Amino acid sequence: MQVRITKLSNGLTVVTDEMPHLKTVALGVWVRTGSRAETSEQNGITHLLEHMAFKGTLSRTAREIAEQIEAVGGELNASTSIEHTNYYARILAEDLPLAVDLLADILQNSTFDKDELVREQHVILQEIGAAYDSPEDRAFDLFQEAAWPDQALGRPILGTPETVKGFSHDALNKYLVDRYRGPDMVLSAAGAVDHDELVRFAEEKFKSIPSSPAQAETPALYKGGEQRLTKDLMEAQILIGFEGRPYKSKDYYAIQILASVLGGGMSSRLFQEIREKRGLCYAIYSFHWAFSDTGLFGLHAATSREDIAALMPVIVDELKTAGETITDQEVARSRAQIRAGLMMALESPAARAGQIARQILVHGRILSIEEVSDKIDAVTVEDIRRVARETFVDSTPTLTAVGPVDTLMNVDELASRLAGSEPLSAKQVAGQAAGAM
Repeated sequence: MQVRITKLSNGLTVVTDEMPHLKTVALGVWVRTGSRAETSEQNGITHLLEHMAFKGTLSRTAREIAEQIEAVGGELNASTSIEHTNYYARILAEDLPLAVDLLADILQNSTFDKDELVREQHVILQEIGAAYDSPEDRAFDLFQEAAWPDQALGRPILGTPETVKGFSHDALNKYLVDRYRGPDMVLSAAGAVDHDELVRFAEEKFKSIPSSPAQAETPALYKGGEQRLTKDLMEAQILIGFEGRPYKSKDYYAIQILASVLGGGMSSRLFQEIREKRGLCYAIYSFHWAFSDTGLFGLHAATSREDIAALMPVIVDELKTAGETITDQEVARSRAQIRAGLMMALESPAARAGQIARQILVHGRILSIEEVSDKIDAVTVEDIRRVARETFVDSTPTLTAVGPVDTLMNVDELASRLAGSEPLSAKQVAGQAAGAM
C-alpha cells in the first residue's frame, strides 16, 4: 500500500492509498459518531442526519445533488453504524474535485428543510416497520438490547417511531455541530488519487469544520440477559452471545479466530456438527463485533420449533468443548480465511478507503497488512482455547429469540449448562429432543 496521511489545522485527517493502475477513486468522510453517541431521547438521530445530509444545502437542492454526481457517472451514498458514520463517493479520477465539493457541502451547509424532514421521517418510519417485520432483524435488535440494557449501545441504529417523529431542524443542527468535528473525522481515498491534490481540496472545502474534539461517549457496560418474542412463524431466530473484546484488546485476534473456528464457514464446527451431520437448522454461524471499549461474541441459528430442544444442547456442547479441543488444523484454516479476506479486500478501492479510515479512527494510525498478518500468526491454539473458556464460562450469556420459541431454554438454564463440569451426552440430547415432540 502507498498510504500517506496529513492532518489539517482543524484536526481533520486526510489519508490516501494510491492505486495508479486504476482510473477511478473511492473516497469518503468517516466520522467518529454513531448510535452509541446518542442519548435515549436522541435515539435514531445519527441515522436521520445521514439521510437529511442529501436533502439540500445552501447552494444545492436534493435533486441537484443527485443529478450532479450522476451526470459524471458517479455514486454518492452513506451509512450509519454503532460507532461511525460514513459518507462516500465513487467517481472517475478527473471528477475528484466535484466529489470533494459535494461531500464538503452536505456536511457543512445542509439546510435540514422542514418539508424534507417530514418526508424523510416518514421514509425512516417505513424502514423501522420493515425491520420490525423481519424476524432476523428484530432478533438482532433484541440481542443488542439484552447485552447492553438501558445503554446507547443497546438501542437500535434506526431509533424508534417516537424518537424519529420528534426530531426537529434545530435538533439535527445541534447534533451536527456537537459531533462532526475535525479530530473525529477522516477524509479517506483510494484509487487514482494524488495525495497532495486531495489535501489542497480538503483545506479549501472543509475549513469551517470545528477544530475541537467531540465529547467522549459513555463507557459501555456489558450485562447480558434475555429477550424473546414468541410469534407464530415457521422458523425461530435464535441468538446466543457473550462479552467480547474491544479493538485494542490483546485477545482481539484470538477471539476473531475463535469465531471463525466455531462458525465462520462451511467447514466450521457448528456448521458441520449441527447443520451437516444433524440437520438441526437451516443456517448457523458465529461472529464477533468489536467496539472501542467492549465487544460481543455471538452465535445465530435459524431453526424450526421441532428442532429447538435438540439444537440447544449440541450448541452448548460445542461451546464447552471449544476450550479444550480446538486443534492446530482448525486454527490454521481460520487464519487462512481471515488473511485471504484481508488480501481480497485490498483489491477494492472502496474497501481500502474504508479500512484505512477506520484504522485512523480506532488506532490513530495505519496497520500494515504485514503487521496484521504477524498478529494473526502470533495467536496460538492455547490462546484461543483460553479465550473460549473465558468467554463461554466466565461471561454472563445473552439469549434472544423470535418466532415459535416457547420450548427454548431460558438464559439461566443456558448459563448453568455452560458452567457444568460435563458436556451433555448424545443420549441426553436424544432424550430431550424426544421429550419436546
